[in-house]
Amino acid sequence: MDTSDPDLLPEGLEDRLPREAATATRVMRAVQDVMHGHGYDRVLPPMIEFERSLAARMAGIQSRRMFRFVDPSSLRMMALRSDFTPQIGRIAETRLAAAPRPLRLCYAGQVLTIKGDGLDPARERFQCGAELIGADNVAAASEIVALAIEALAAAGGRNISVDFTLPDLVDTLAEKAMPLAPGQIEAVRRELDTKDAGGLIDAGGEAYVPLLYATGDFDAAIEKLAAIDAGGVLAGRIAALRQIAARLGGAARLTLDPAERHGFEYQTWFGFTLYAEGVRGVLGRGGTYRIASASGGEGEAATGFSLYPDALVGLLAASERREDMVFLPLGHDRDAAARLRAIGWRTAAALSEADSAAALGCTHVLGKDGPEAL
Repeated sequence: MDTSDPDLLPEGLEDRLPREAATATRVMRAVQDVMHGHGYDRVLPPMIEFERSLAARMAGIQSRRMFRFVDPSSLRMMALRSDFTPQIGRIAETRLAAAPRPLRLCYAGQVLTIKGDGLDPARERFQCGAELIGADNVAAASEIVALAIEALAAAGGRNISVDFTLPDLVDTLAEKAMPLAPGQIEAVRRELDTKDAGGLIDAGGEAYVPLLYATGDFDAAIEKLAAIDAGGVLAGRIAALRQIAARLGGAARLTLDPAERHGFEYQTWFGFTLYAEGVRGVLGRGGTYRIASASGGEGEAATGFSLYPDALVGLLAASERREDMVFLPLGHDRDAAARLRAIGWRTAAALSEADSAAALGCTHVLGKDGPEAL
């Protein structure tokens, strides 16, 4: 028998009360306005899809992290989305397959996972982002990074920093320049992720140890990476990173960690992570990837980013001032109140003699000449 508190929410889920909900709405709207202004059209995919569709569109998407259940109608396994990106890929490859490329799409909503990430127990998060489909070059990467920075700044992020990475770095080097046996590649990736020089050597990746030190401020780190580039195999990627950094024109602080793989399971040659001052943890990720083709072909190239602004929402909600609101006494002038709302005022009407402006959290009272400050 279930004897738990009926009002207790499951672990990792929470209510967003008025102040935080209002801030979240403003943040999401600000992000979407920036993407809309740059020509990205919003799509609204369903919260639930067939599990096979969600899991098959992107490498690295883990169906075991999704809430799954059997559809009573079709008797097929369904899942709640844990990431919007596979849904955008499905839309691009099906309903919008004939649309001109590059195709610019954006989205915003909530995603759910069975388990939180690391120290963050949240299982429900806001996700908003943009996908540039049919383009995989420096111009596309530069547009996406610049758009992510602008969107995060519009949402209220301050002193934004962007950390670049090369998700397929180990695969590229292992092929010829720094050869690894197939069984060693995953171990070398793992030790690079943990920044363990001793573990790298034990895994047979001694040649990869210098990559641990090609990190930090972008200008210095890219020089270190260029100095250890074995046989020039990374020359094209290094040149591309330099061009992307130059095109950003100082819009954010740039760093480089070329071997970082966590969170970039389906990215190809380029990835980036977004941070902002005062906000703990990652605020977003992006990069280049391929949309898996239903026919089993190579799939279509794309570049995009996702923001997870919950931590930013919490920070802003704690510091935002209370919004002005006008108390409407019993018998107030309804036309005057309507005019106030038309120009942006909020109003709260008295329903009985017991109601008061202070009790309803109002900052003004409607007088004969308009709003009067309390």
